[in-house]
Amino acid sequence: MTCPHAVAGSVRTYPFGDRVDLGLDPAYAELRATEPVVRVAMPYGGEAWLLTRHADIKKATTDPRLSMHAAADRDVPRAAARALDSVGLMGMPAADHARLRRLVSRAFTARRVAALRPRIAEITHSLVDDLVAGGGPADLVEKLALPLPTAVICEMLGIPHADRHIFRTFTEALMSASRYTEEQVGKAAEEYADYLRGYVAQRRARPEDDLLSALIEAHDEGEQLSENELLMLTGGMLIGGHETTAGQLASHVLVLLEDRTRYERLCAHPELVPRAVEELLRVVPLWSSVGPSRVATEDVKIGGVTVRAGEAVVYSLASANRDEDVFTDATDVLLDRETNPHIAFGQGPHYCPGAPLARAELQTALEALTGRLPGLRLAVPADELTWHREMLVRSLVTLPVTW
Repeated sequence: MTCPHAVAGSVRTYPFGDRVDLGLDPAYAELRATEPVVRVAMPYGGEAWLLTRHADIKKATTDPRLSMHAAADRDVPRAAARALDSVGLMGMPAADHARLRRLVSRAFTARRVAALRPRIAEITHSLVDDLVAGGGPADLVEKLALPLPTAVICEMLGIPHADRHIFRTFTEALMSASRYTEEQVGKAAEEYADYLRGYVAQRRARPEDDLLSALIEAHDEGEQLSENELLMLTGGMLIGGHETTAGQLASHVLVLLEDRTRYERLCAHPELVPRAVEELLRVVPLWSSVGPSRVATEDVKIGGVTVRAGEAVVYSLASANRDEDVFTDATDVLLDRETNPHIAFGQGPHYCPGAPLARAELQTALEALTGRLPGLRLAVPADELTWHREMLVRSLVTLPVTW
């Protein structure tokens, strides 16, 4: 999809660099200052408009004329090899998306998550017990960052511990930008769907007090939840409920340990942990590049530029969260930042419904680590750490630590 409407300035090639660590390409800061809405040539599908400022991205994520559904199942300009799937929640028509989000959001209300906090703390401290018992150095990804959110979402959905490798395999395939072929992703999806169908059938025959049983009940009692939607929601919650939080937790600890004065400050002032988590969510990029594309269903003016109907728009949440017009000392890590309107979880109808759970897990993990392991430090230099490549999200392969 090549833009027929010429604009001033050259078309840039996106992405600007091959960043897999926590750095942000300096081109974003340059564009925020000089050309915040810019034409870019995407890796797949042609040219799109790239947004880099906080205000413009908030507008784009809340304007119904910029539609993910309109971009689904089409060869639109995009960052990933696979186009957005209309079968998935993000690619659904607005009415269906809203209906299903209401069901999902019931599981992640602030009140429900608050009731879960004691169990989250119990799981966290058990994992830290095992970490300490095993001695250092140890891999914090393997010992805490990945198993904590995995255990929590599996317990919520009633998934047995022995089955967790099944959705981990599918997650790795689904979250790849280009590491896996379409055939490999398709095969993993089929195996995952077969597992979910079998497990849903078991739960329907023998309901328990878990989220999956509640979703099945909603389906069976006619809350407009089809069998395919039930499988899609269950599968999506399993993946979304652990993958991003695991990556963020390891990255948050890395930021704290790269400059140990940050970690030491939280050890001395545990009351700062909630604010620190918000600041770390702001400064730590989650996505390797931009997220799913949106297509304008009619002309939309953003940042002084008219996006014509049929044109694609992409945006960088990481750039928005470094916007100097919104955040004082935007490039610094201020653990006690009072005003922090970051949009790490997105904005508008596609705001992450699991945000309250992710916050609870991140806060609990940092409270446990700083409270029990004040001597925690990196076991290798930060520049020797290995990052996953060709994936949609930025995440460490391992995080070796000692104490």
